[in-house]
Amino acid sequence: MQKIRKFITIILFTLAISVNGQTRNPNIVFIMADDLGIGDLGAYGQTKIKTPNIDKLAQQGAKFTQFYAGTSVCAPSRASLMTGKHTGHTYVRGNKEIEPEGQEPLADSIRTFAMDLQQNGYVTGAFGKWGLGMVGTSGDPNLKGFDTFYGYNCQRQSHRYYPTHLWHNDKRVILAGNNLADKVHYAPTLIQEQTLKFIDDNKQKPFFLFVPTVLPHAELAGPDDEYFKMYENAFVETPHKGQDYGPNATIGGYASVDKPRATYAAMITRMDAYVGQIIEKLDELGLRENTIILFTSDNGAHREGGADPDFFNSTAGFKGVKRSLYEGGVRTPLIVNWKNKIAPNQDIKHVGAFWDVYNTILELANLTPSTQNDGISFLPTLVKNTKQKKHKYLYWEFHEDGGRQAVLSKSWKLIKQKVGSPKDSYYELYNIDKDPFEQNNLATSNPKKVKQLAMLIEEAHIESEIYPLLAK
Repeated sequence: MQKIRKFITIILFTLAISVNGQTRNPNIVFIMADDLGIGDLGAYGQTKIKTPNIDKLAQQGAKFTQFYAGTSVCAPSRASLMTGKHTGHTYVRGNKEIEPEGQEPLADSIRTFAMDLQQNGYVTGAFGKWGLGMVGTSGDPNLKGFDTFYGYNCQRQSHRYYPTHLWHNDKRVILAGNNLADKVHYAPTLIQEQTLKFIDDNKQKPFFLFVPTVLPHAELAGPDDEYFKMYENAFVETPHKGQDYGPNATIGGYASVDKPRATYAAMITRMDAYVGQIIEKLDELGLRENTIILFTSDNGAHREGGADPDFFNSTAGFKGVKRSLYEGGVRTPLIVNWKNKIAPNQDIKHVGAFWDVYNTILELANLTPSTQNDGISFLPTLVKNTKQKKHKYLYWEFHEDGGRQAVLSKSWKLIKQKVGSPKDSYYELYNIDKDPFEQNNLATSNPKKVKQLAMLIEEAHIESEIYPLLAK
């Protein structure tokens, strides 16, 4: 009986919709903000920053209340998303820079869910920030499942919103006038133009559109336009001194900003407007009912470049920010919207993580993952007519600041700090159901639970030669 129900669910959700006499699988749009805190969206409680388009997506669809990023920093979190593996198993586990441009590439042997979609009839495009392998390496986005890539290949380059160049597949796109002294071309505008063009160009085919926008990552920067003017005089400001554009500017620096709060708010509202433009384009082309839209962020809120998460309550009250393994560093928004397929106004309590996206998206496309992974499809939670599997535990690791590991099993979360120095390492234990803001460390009073969860940490972590975490 259960097999029959699952079969019916798959039929209902992947039932091809007729387009010009042809049938096709659903389009998939996955939008991922960069360093956006869970509390930065109105749908999750934000009151100072306007995000009407994303809020409407949530109202008309499903909003997850306990969903987690791959980890609390860019590259390994993105690797977890694309490969369906948590960071105890992923190939990329840190922000390992490669000179003169790029990060440690995904290996030849690593598959992404985009590769599975591409090899089964989907046109695939990525527009924004990649960070998983420079052009010409084994991690080149064109080798990892994307027919088209446009944007920043390198995370370090994306620290500047007026960069000297972007990448269109293997072609360096020189932005004339941008020279780290003069600011002419605002990269997010150019990337958004190519995003909308991809939808136009592929409206007759099933497509996977991946939008890893760089907004609102530092630096804090943007044009003096309608988005900035919304907030220009809205807040009490303290100028932030950074590394200005000019003869001494470096690629990885963050510029000074006179009104950091206004600028940060404007960047988020700009991002929201871009989401609105994508939705408008889908509606205009008659694609909305055959397109599932997912929105998330790659990790928690940041403090770099003048950002002020305390002022905006960017963590929604959760402890920690980017780079920590507290909830504020890894708990992230997830909104899923599919017109007339997913019921509106849902608050989803299912506990999931980035490594679940792989299996979920492939099930939507009626495909089976080509490689084993750590993910569990959360499609049953969205359709509500099959039983939802649950994780035994979720696991994260972070490779900077002495190393951190964390595991969440049911209501219990154990964090191991300073992993790389055994004589200095220690545990923190929290009951997330009773203490979601991680105020009461119960490690001393509950040694049995610490021991039990520490065993799960050992089980989850497979040591990597490229990204060693444990002390030798």
